[in-house]
Amino acid sequence: MKKRNVRRWLALFGAAVMAVSLLGGCGSSSSTDDKGNKSSQEQGALSDKEIIEKAAKDGKIGNWGLGNEYEVLALLGKYGLPTDYLSQDFTMDGFDDNSVELASAMTYNELGLVKNDYDGGYGYGDSVKYIDMNDEGVAMMEDNIFCTKKFAKENPQTVAAFLYASLKGWEDAVKDPKAAADIVFKAGSSVSPDHQKYMADEVAKLVTTDVNGKQVSDIGNMDDDAMQQTLDIAKKYVTLDDKSAQKKLQSTGLDDIRDKQYLEAAKASDGSFKPEKKSVSIQLKWLPQAQFMGYYVAAAKGYYDEVGLKVKIVPGGGDIAETTAVNNGTVDFGVTWETNLASADAGGMDLLEVAQIYQRSGLVLVYKPENFEK
Repeated sequence: MKKRNVRRWLALFGAAVMAVSLLGGCGSSSSTDDKGNKSSQEQGALSDKEIIEKAAKDGKIGNWGLGNEYEVLALLGKYGLPTDYLSQDFTMDGFDDNSVELASAMTYNELGLVKNDYDGGYGYGDSVKYIDMNDEGVAMMEDNIFCTKKFAKENPQTVAAFLYASLKGWEDAVKDPKAAADIVFKAGSSVSPDHQKYMADEVAKLVTTDVNGKQVSDIGNMDDDAMQQTLDIAKKYVTLDDKSAQKKLQSTGLDDIRDKQYLEAAKASDGSFKPEKKSVSIQLKWLPQAQFMGYYVAAAKGYYDEVGLKVKIVPGGGDIAETTAVNNGTVDFGVTWETNLASADAGGMDLLEVAQIYQRSGLVLVYKPENFEK
């Protein structure tokens, strides 16, 4: 398979997302999805458990190791395997040349590049299969909306108004991902139009499908079970340098890092708010792309204006840490993962999750079936 030149974009994407971050065609390798992908067992290949065991024995399970390796560690721990993995770079070249047998990929990004043949893609199509963290019971919650506890307490109407408008944007985005992708592209997308559309479709699945594969209509819902699973895995596998922070993480409960009252206020409202602070900003984890399409749709359609807010969407990138930016007051809101927030609070920050946008993990381990034939 001819390699494509994706190193530059993916290196930047991965470094930013990992340093601080399905339904339909994104089913697991052990089931038949709506595109007709058959299970590994039906194809005469090894079972998912056997695949994981073989790749672990070969030392060829890859991950970026800068934020979501905990799901991989939990997966290995589930099967009683050593929690070791290869340091995977931010391209899929290792997957392409077989130096990585089980390669980490986000459904809305790297998996699309592996499968598709548009610019920057590797063009494997449906010949590849993958192991889904949700199906394996080790999913961890990703993109949420957060602010500081102090900001939320002092500006409850602002928080509720921001959530109200943002959720309207997300509702529109998942109903029409193609239109959302166009809006993001016009906002200065960091990826090609074709990949942007692929991303939008896959992100919509993460927002509207839970870890059990059930449809979710309550966008932003903070599901107790999914969040508790995330926190439990974090407590088991996250290692913080400071001993007191590590101890605090172990004693952290869900109500220490989230508050549902602002989301409830937003959803109960008719759209009438009196925001205490009328000009606010939100820090993203990366550059403009469909991962954050709900905020761009809300801005483009005037939803923030309707609730009396002027909102600045601040792209991430480089060494920008969204938790630090929010905690020090550089921005008012941010997008992060639950593990990042819990770890930051354990280290002395004052952060609070106010909505959970992604309802399932986007992490999969992609592989070539021919590498795992019996």
